Amino acid sequence: MSARKIRVLIVDDSAVVRQTLREVLESDPGIEVIATAGDPFVAAERIAEQVPDVITLDIEMPRMDGLTFLKKLMSQHPIPVVICSSLAEEGAQSTFKALEYGAVEIVTKPRMGTKQFIEDSRADICNAVKAAAQAKLRTLTPSRTVEPKLNADVILSPATHAMAETTEKIVAIGASTGGTEALKTVLEMLPADTPGIVIVQHMPELFTRAFAARLDGLCAITVKEAETNDTVIRGRALIAPGNHHMLLKRSGARYYVEIKDGPLVCRHRPSVDVLFRSAARYAGQNAVGVILTGMGDDGARGMLEMKQAGAATIAQDEATCVVFGMPKEAIKLGGVEKVLPLQSVARAIL
Repeated sequence: MSARKIRVLIVDDSAVVRQTLREVLESDPGIEVIATAGDPFVAAERIAEQVPDVITLDIEMPRMDGLTFLKKLMSQHPIPVVICSSLAEEGAQSTFKALEYGAVEIVTKPRMGTKQFIEDSRADICNAVKAAAQAKLRTLTPSRTVEPKLNADVILSPATHAMAETTEKIVAIGASTGGTEALKTVLEMLPADTPGIVIVQHMPELFTRAFAARLDGLCAITVKEAETNDTVIRGRALIAPGNHHMLLKRSGARYYVEIKDGPLVCRHRPSVDVLFRSAARYAGQNAVGVILTGMGDDGARGMLEMKQAGAATIAQDEATCVVFGMPKEAIKLGGVEKVLPLQSVARAIL
C-alpha cells in the first residue's frame, strides 16, 4: 500500500528558486508540489484552494515578509513550515525568530546553476519536508526512503588506551527537528557553573554560529560554535559547526573537541552518533548523554554505547517532542535510563 504523498506549497519571490525547489522536491517519490506562490498573499489564496501538508517559506519577500506571514499562519491555520533561507549570516537572526514562531526546520536555499550544490542539498531539503510533515502540529506518516547508512566508525579513529584518570563531568546533547527551541529551554535553566557541554544540533552551515551567539545572550553559561582544540570547561557549551562532525577527545585530564570533515553518518553531518560514541570512549562514566526531539535514529547507537560505558542517559519524552524519532529509537535500543518531559531535563542533568 503506498502512502499518500506529502503535499507541498513553495513560497518564494524568485521564479528561478520556485522552479529549482519544485524539481528538487518532485525528484522524491514521496513528495508532491501542489502549488507555488511568489508572495504571502498569493500563498494565502493557494492555501484556501488546497491545504498543503508542508510549506517551504522564504523569509525576505516584498509586500509581506515571511515572518509576518508565518505569525499569521501559525495563529490562524497552523501548517508545518520549512524555512528555505539563503546562506547568509545576517539572515540568521530572522531565521531563529521564525523557529520561535513555529517553523520546524531550516534548510539552505539551493544556489542557482551549481549542479553539485543542488545534488547535495536535495537530500537535506527532502528530509526537512518529511520531518516537517511528521512534526507535532499534525500527525502524518510520510513515506520513508531508505538511504545508505554509514556508522560512526568512518569518523572515529581507533581507540588508544593511554588515558589519565579524571573525574570532571561532561554533558553531550544531540537534537534535530524542534531542537533549537528545546535546547534553548534546557540551556536557559542551567547555572553558570554547569559541567562542560558539547552539542550536536542538525542545522546548516553558518547558522550554527548565529544560533550559538543567540543562546549565549540568553543563558547563564557561555555558548559558542566549537573550533578544533576548544577545551570543554565548566560553564561553557560548545555547538558543532554545521556541516562538520564534532568529537570529544581527552588529553590527560583535559577534555577538548575536534572538528572533522568526513562522510554523512546516519544521514547527517554533524552526527549525534559520532559525538556520543566519542563521549563513550573518552569520558565513559564521567559523561551524561541527552537526546532531544528530532526525526530519524541519529544518536541511538551512540547513546547505547554511552550507557554501556557507564554514562547516565536521558531522553526527552514523546509528549514534549516536536518529532519523537531520535529519542524513541534510543529508548527502543535500550540506551536510555530516564525519559523525561523537556522542563525536567536540565534538573536531571545537574
